[in-house]
Amino acid sequence: MAPMATSTTSISSSPRALPRIAVLATGGTIAGSAADSAQTAGYQAGVVGVDKLLAAVPGLANVAHIEAEQVASIDSKDMPLALWATLAGRVDALLASGDVDGVVITHGTDTLEETAYLLHLTVKSAKPVVLTAAMRPSSALSADGPLNLLGAVTVAASPAARGQGVLVAFNNRIHSARDIVKTSTYAVDAFQSPEIGALGWVQDGRVEFQRGVVRPHTSGTPFSVGSVAVEWPVVDIVASYAGASRVMVDALVAAGVRGIVVAGTGNGSIHATLQSALAEAVKKGIAVVRSSRVGSGHVMRNGAAPDDALGFVSAGTLNPYKARVLLMLALASGKSAAAELQPIFDQY
Repeated sequence: MAPMATSTTSISSSPRALPRIAVLATGGTIAGSAADSAQTAGYQAGVVGVDKLLAAVPGLANVAHIEAEQVASIDSKDMPLALWATLAGRVDALLASGDVDGVVITHGTDTLEETAYLLHLTVKSAKPVVLTAAMRPSSALSADGPLNLLGAVTVAASPAARGQGVLVAFNNRIHSARDIVKTSTYAVDAFQSPEIGALGWVQDGRVEFQRGVVRPHTSGTPFSVGSVAVEWPVVDIVASYAGASRVMVDALVAAGVRGIVVAGTGNGSIHATLQSALAEAVKKGIAVVRSSRVGSGHVMRNGAAPDDALGFVSAGTLNPYKARVLLMLALASGKSAAAELQPIFDQY
């Protein structure tokens, strides 16, 4: 699905005295609308333009000089990989300019954690990049989008956010793109960093970081979407569960996928029938990464499967969806053997 043509809007009360923040809008619930203000589930995503999103945030012009662009207007469940390439390229171009101090991206909640991690690995700048979203459409009673957008711009305008990689500002908390996951289908505090916790918080114009990001990111990685913008390596996800068969693995192998991520039980453990099929897939040159469906914790290498013997890779603390992002980038960079992939998953 191709992104929409870009449009630009400017808002500021004192452009020379304030940080200059680019707001890139992609749609999502934050730009959703329903006929009934009491409705928070039955709405159309991505129909409200960035101009109206900005207008709904009182005092925003006192925080930063805003240059806004409508990059796309989609429901993020339908996020196309081409839009990832568009976003990464646009972010890099904006941050390379001396006229932009940071970028805020409004996004749907469904795939926000994937987009955020993709940008965390590929953006090449120390300037702040902050994603935000909403659990309630803009038309709803107590819509959470305006406050989340204000928080995101405040974080992006803060010198403390520089060098922290890609961040997510949501419900007054600041999260690292690597750690954050969606944990609720309806609550306004739907995003958490289950294993490690938030990096800090933003409230009433104040930004405080209580810890920093340790793993390499942005300019500290070798990854770029430039090499995969035309054709992404195909990587799919399968799950292990009681009575799992090998049907899905065999179908993916026949379809020519480059990699398979397993949402395993517990410590990434895999049903014996499924494991046998995956071991055969490795022998055919397909990369296999073990993650977990649990939601927190880490997958120990050789902890629940003989990784060395079968050629599997441990995803560590990455959930299946983020493990897929990293595997696609690693495969695109020419790494495919388990011995090459494991250090990448250990590092990023």
